[in-house]
Amino acid sequence: MYVQTFPASSAKWPVTNDGNEPHWRGDGKELFYTGGGKMWAVEVKPGGSFEAGVPKALFDLDPLRAIISNDTSYDVTADGQRFLFVCQGPEAVNLQFTVVVNWAADLKK
Repeated sequence: MYVQTFPASSAKWPVTNDGNEPHWRGDGKELFYTGGGKMWAVEVKPGGSFEAGVPKALFDLDPLRAIISNDTSYDVTADGQRFLFVCQGPEAVNLQFTVVVNWAADLKK
C-alpha cells in the first residue's frame, strides 16, 4: 500500500506490503488498514516530505465474523477511537423475518 499526492504525481511512499481497505483518521495523522487478520494503524506526517511510522497492530479480526474484502467493510470515527464493521455470524444463516403488512389497520382494532 502506497500514499500518493493528490492530484497524482510520480512520487509515492510505501506504507505496508500487506494492507487492505485503508482509511484516514479525520485529522490525516494516522492511517488504518486491515491485513493478516488484524486491524493496523500507522502514524503519518503529511506535508512536503511524507513520513510513515512503524505500523502497529491494534486488534485481531475474527475471521468468521468480519467481512474483509477489497470493498469498504468498516469505517472509523474521526478521532480513530472506534471502528464499525460489517459482520456476518453463524446465527445469520438461521434468521427468520416476519413481515406485517397493513399494520396500521390492526392498531385500530
